[in-house]
Amino acid sequence: MKTTRRALLLALAWAGPALAQAPVSTPAEAPLPRVAIVTTAGTLVVEVETKRAPITAANFLRYVDQKRLDGVSFYRIVKVGPDFGFVQFGPHTDAKRYLPPIKHEPTTQTGLSHTDGTLSVARLGVGTARGEFTISVGDQRRSLDAAPGVPADGQGYAAFARIVEGRDVLTKILDTPVDPAKATNGAFKGEMPAAPVKVITARRVVSR
Repeated sequence: MKTTRRALLLALAWAGPALAQAPVSTPAEAPLPRVAIVTTAGTLVVEVETKRAPITAANFLRYVDQKRLDGVSFYRIVKVGPDFGFVQFGPHTDAKRYLPPIKHEPTTQTGLSHTDGTLSVARLGVGTARGEFTISVGDQRRSLDAAPGVPADGQGYAAFARIVEGRDVLTKILDTPVDPAKATNGAFKGEMPAAPVKVITARRVVSR
């Protein structure tokens, strides 16, 4: 009986390290969702940071899934220099397309930054952002990331996605000629295109 017990203990002692060294399989992380924004200038494919900026990303995806961005325009173009500035699109004056405002997610919280091709949501005060979206052309971290004086409250703008395909289309949109006299209720004068680029559809890209 003692011999049998000793043999069993020896067997377990040898089995222990072998079991510990066996590879442990972990489930693969789900990929971040992507959205194809089909415009009259071409198609932009963006990857949405649902993990790092969950509130802002979910807000954008609601606009996409409810087709609230179909037919909107890139109505604002701020071109500071060649391939540098930002463009803005959304419902603009079409109030019925808007969803309720969302909580602000500053870049200091998410770890995201306004590098080239980054999408963020426009706002006035903190917690007023809804469905107006900007795309950075060139590195806009100094102008749009949270920092003292950006904007006056220092909380910056909430980045939530980035372009992964169609970067050349972004340049085309930035290069759209503006009408120097055009404005909306006195705002955006000199920044509104004479013939805005339209968003035809915005849809999630089905992963294969």
